[in-house]
Amino acid sequence: MKHAIIVGATSGIGKEVAKLLVQQGWHIGIASRRTEALKTLQTGAPTQIDIQQIDVTDEDAPARLQQLIERLGDMDLFLLSSGVGFQNRDLNPETELDTARTNVEGFIRMVTCAFNYFKKRGCGHIAVISSIAGTKGLGVAPSYSATKRFQNTYIDALAQLSGMQHLNIHFTDIRPGFVATDLLRNGKYPMLMQADSVARHIVNALHRKKRIAVIDGRYRILVFFWRMIPRWLWERLPIKN
Repeated sequence: MKHAIIVGATSGIGKEVAKLLVQQGWHIGIASRRTEALKTLQTGAPTQIDIQQIDVTDEDAPARLQQLIERLGDMDLFLLSSGVGFQNRDLNPETELDTARTNVEGFIRMVTCAFNYFKKRGCGHIAVISSIAGTKGLGVAPSYSATKRFQNTYIDALAQLSGMQHLNIHFTDIRPGFVATDLLRNGKYPMLMQADSVARHIVNALHRKKRIAVIDGRYRILVFFWRMIPRWLWERLPIKN
């Protein structure tokens, strides 16, 4: 039986991925801040799911992740699905900093812990859910787009570090487009995808150990053209949502 840990598994994409892996026979550990939500998800497959309360912004988050790994017995796959994002047209500093605490500080805590575990174990697979928002700086959500670019670059760096150290660690950077989750509360986004459909694409990418997975095909085309837009023009575009 394969073992996976998903941090950020009680709602949205993480929850749907967890359900699919259970259906495929995986033994999974799920973690989030909300203990009751974890218990609710566990009731669907109590023999296949272990739970752990983890807030990635807390300093003890790596220790709690290690406890979950030990209780699970092993970890073949680590998926980080925990993240926050807000529109912040007024550029409230605390909103920007709160986003960075989760998407940068918490991200580093979790991913470095998984990397060091797999380094000691001898092999493993680290996957993170970032976003196409890391492609360009989005004026309506500065810290969100910037922290997603940070995540893209951090995984690039870890993949190189793994190669430098001759480690057998695979990396998957999952970059969804707009998904109908709590992060997009107002729903005023084009090409909005459903979390269960996105989860199926993600699980397929994980099985293939795909290095970068932009989800879905429409967004792969969008990102291709986004990258071609020169900076001077991008900064003048009337981006609305």
